[in-house]
Amino acid sequence: MADSIPILAQAAGGPSGMMNIVFIIGLFAIMYFVMIRPQQKQLKKHQELISSLKKGDEVVTQGGLIGRIQNVLEREVTLEVASGTRIRVLKTSVAGRYAVPEAAGAAKTEDKKEEK
Repeated sequence: MADSIPILAQAAGGPSGMMNIVFIIGLFAIMYFVMIRPQQKQLKKHQELISSLKKGDEVVTQGGLIGRIQNVLEREVTLEVASGTRIRVLKTSVAGRYAVPEAAGAAKTEDKKEEK
């Protein structure tokens, strides 16, 4: 009787080896679509931004500096951050183009605050 207990435990159903493999493959598929694929899209978009930089564009760096591009070299750009103040930064540190917020949008939020 003692010999039949391990056999019954196996037959009662632990997950089979095939189910474990399917589970692991499913986890990798979920990780790909949730983490890896969006990161690749973001990287491709950033590379397109870097390759399209030209003189006169207003950009913001990863450090939060806002400036206008004065010169574009192979690996770096020269930004004018204030009148007569220029800095050199790596192209890869440019986070994106700077869009000036509309004054009308800011005025609307101020009106809403005054009404309350």
